[in-house]
Amino acid sequence: MATKKLTLTILSFLILQDLLETFTHFCFKKSALVDGSFSLTDPSHIANFLKDALFTPYLWLGFLSVAVIFVIWSTVLSKIDLSVAVPVCSFSYITVPLISMIYLHEKISLVRWIGIALILCGIIFVSASSEEKKENPA
Repeated sequence: MATKKLTLTILSFLILQDLLETFTHFCFKKSALVDGSFSLTDPSHIANFLKDALFTPYLWLGFLSVAVIFVIWSTVLSKIDLSVAVPVCSFSYITVPLISMIYLHEKISLVRWIGIALILCGIIFVSASSEEKKENPA
């Protein structure tokens, strides 16, 4: 299979996919917060949580976002290699913590930010090694 080129259009789709993924995580988190007393050990709590969550618009927006992500991701994967697409669309490692801080008022420690930076460095190394492999096939 010939290696396919990352175009500006595909990059735009990857950025949109990343933003939608962040939105999806946010929606699912908000729908999970509808019942603060949720407990996995009590069947009545589970039933109440499911009843409440099913009626929050955040849950349905999250599902809709997943469907759109599926279409975008399928389109992208039909145009470029998976080993290129995954590292390029790892921006959510930054956007999810930022959205969590701003809208969910979560605390992100310095140690966690350092971990996120290390993950991003790893993604850069993986991307660079896949480019190197394409240039020097064995």
